[in-house]
Amino acid sequence: MLLIGVDYHPSFQTIAFLIEETGEYDEQELSHSDGQAERFYRDLKQRGMYVRVGMEATGHSRWFERLLAELGFELWIGDPAEIKAKRVKKQKFDREDARLLLRLLRENNFPQIWVPDAENRDLRQLLWHRHRLVQMRTRIKNQLHALAMNEGYCWKKKLFSEKGRAQLEKLALAPWASRRRQDLLELLDRMNPTIEELTAAVEREAKKRPEVLRLMTHPGVGPLTAPGLRVDHRNSDAVSTGKAGRHVRGNDPVRGVQRRS
Repeated sequence: MLLIGVDYHPSFQTIAFLIEETGEYDEQELSHSDGQAERFYRDLKQRGMYVRVGMEATGHSRWFERLLAELGFELWIGDPAEIKAKRVKKQKFDREDARLLLRLLRENNFPQIWVPDAENRDLRQLLWHRHRLVQMRTRIKNQLHALAMNEGYCWKKKLFSEKGRAQLEKLALAPWASRRRQDLLELLDRMNPTIEELTAAVEREAKKRPEVLRLMTHPGVGPLTAPGLRVDHRNSDAVSTGKAGRHVRGNDPVRGVQRRS
C-alpha cells in the first residue's frame, strides 16, 4: 500500500509518501492549477497502486476529493485540533505537516472524522444558499425600515403589507434617498420569488428522506431545519453532546462555521 500524507493548500499541496512493501519514501510539492497534482495521482492509478491519503479537514478541496473518489483511492480526513495536538514541533511547516500526517497513517493513529456523502453535501448547498439569501433579504428590509423611520414612520411588519408598501412608495424623499428606496424595493421584489422557489425545493427534499420526516415530528423542527440536522446513521452514537452533534453534522451554528460542507 502507498500511504500519502497531504498538507493541502488551495493552490498546491505538499506530500510525504511511503510504499510499505518496499520502504520507498519521498516528498514532493504538487501544483494544482497546471494539473501537476492530478497527473501524479492518475499515474498512481495507471500503475495499479493501492493508495490511502490522509489530510486535515480544510476548505477548497472538493475537486481533490472527487478526484480521489474517481480513482478509487482511500481518503482519510483528520480532525485539525487532534492533529495539532500531536505535533511535536509547534512551528508549522508544510513538509513537517505532511510528514506528521504520514506518520499518523503509518502508526494507525490518524484522527479520522466522518465526512458527509456527495448527496448530503449538495443538500447543504441548497440550505446554505437559501439561508444566505434570506439574510440578504433581511438586510434589505432593515434598510427600508430605516428609511421609513427617518421620516417619522415606524410600521414594523406592516411596512411590507400591500398598504404599507404603497405608503412607503409615497414618502417624499431627497433624490438619492428616493433612488435608494427604489433600488432596495426592486432587489426585494427579485429576491422573494427566488427564496420561495428554494423554500419549496427544501420542502421537497425533506419529504424524500424518512429520517428527516422523523425529525420533523419533534416540536419546533420543520422542513427548513430538519435537513440541516440530519445525521448519518453510522454516526448516531457519536452525538452525545451538543458539541459532538455539531461536529458530526459538520456545522457549528454558534460560530457560524460550516465544516466539511
